Amino acid sequence: MIVRRFLLWARTAPAEARASGAAALAGAYLRSGMSDEDRHEAETALMALIDDPSPLVRRAIAEEMAPSMRTPRNLALCLIAEQSDVAALVLAHSPVLTEADLVDAAAVGDMLAQKAIAMRRCLPVSVCAALAEVGCEEALVTLAGNRTAEIPDFSLERMIERHGDSGALREALLERVDLPGGLRQTIAARVSDTLASFITGCGWLTPERSARLARESTERVAVALAAGGEASDAPAIVEVLRVTGRLTSGLILRSLLSGEPALAEAAFVSLSGLPEERVAALLRDKRGAGLKALCRKAGLPASLEPAFSAAILALNARGFDRGGASNGIDRGLLRAVLIACERLEGPEVDGLMGLLRRMDAEAAREEARSLADSLADDAALALLVEADPSFLIELAESDLRDAA
Repeated sequence: MIVRRFLLWARTAPAEARASGAAALAGAYLRSGMSDEDRHEAETALMALIDDPSPLVRRAIAEEMAPSMRTPRNLALCLIAEQSDVAALVLAHSPVLTEADLVDAAAVGDMLAQKAIAMRRCLPVSVCAALAEVGCEEALVTLAGNRTAEIPDFSLERMIERHGDSGALREALLERVDLPGGLRQTIAARVSDTLASFITGCGWLTPERSARLARESTERVAVALAAGGEASDAPAIVEVLRVTGRLTSGLILRSLLSGEPALAEAAFVSLSGLPEERVAALLRDKRGAGLKALCRKAGLPASLEPAFSAAILALNARGFDRGGASNGIDRGLLRAVLIACERLEGPEVDGLMGLLRRMDAEAAREEARSLADSLADDAALALLVEADPSFLIELAESDLRDAA
């Protein structure tokens, strides 16, 4: 009887009053102990109110019903077919919607609807895959930032393919701890290419110079990603580089000279077709037996064999798997290669020596930057001690506590 009187009252009540009444009816349906008859009548009334001419009424119902498990499924489906702001409330929060409902809504929904789906907690693989295929840029940024979403690797790749030029999407993806190393490399390459095009377009550098800077920055990122990631990352990164034509001799040499040979090892496996165990044994043989054959099997230029052999032997002399001392070129390893190559002759050798000298300049610059930072830190500490001599005592006591 109460529901019937409410419907009679709603015929003449103003929009704001109808919205308040609809919210109260929805709350009563969800939380009060209605009889079965009253509950049926209330559900019927709520379904009818969705056709109310005022969007305030539909929004009021959606706000009440969206987060509840007791919301009738048909009512939820009707609400997600309404205007964007109403549909988004239900799409973002309703637990009664199925994966199929969400996939369908992602396919036909606008930007607000897709973003609402993308922000749901624990979003399943099927819905993530659907959004990756049809979602707009804003929705994919939201999805990438959703740490509870189960985004499969192929969907992450698809997101980059469709909207990889979006800086916001790249940033959100790079913040995900589950982003595979190969996709991180893909993003890094796109960023480098974009910057190179921008610099060339502004006339700041020649196309050749900007292309070289982009290539070398991509190589540095590739080496760092392969060294710092999981064991499976290096082969994935190498595959991305190979497919995009970026797996060069210079990159493999950079990996060795950085003291981080994970990428180089994966590259030799990929290019030579030899088993991982065989390549690992050849690279770690301190006598260097078989290195020339490995380089030839990998298709590396014969003129570069001395450089690769010298780098690998120098790595083995200090410990092949010890890791790099910094994030850049190891000048000790580079020096060994320069000595081995300084008496070589030929047109290809000129290019090699030019590459090695650029790497040496890069390493010197990195060392100077690190030293400058250290000197600045020392100067800052000296000023603090000069201003307050007790600071040095407090610092020493803090170090002792940390050691204990």
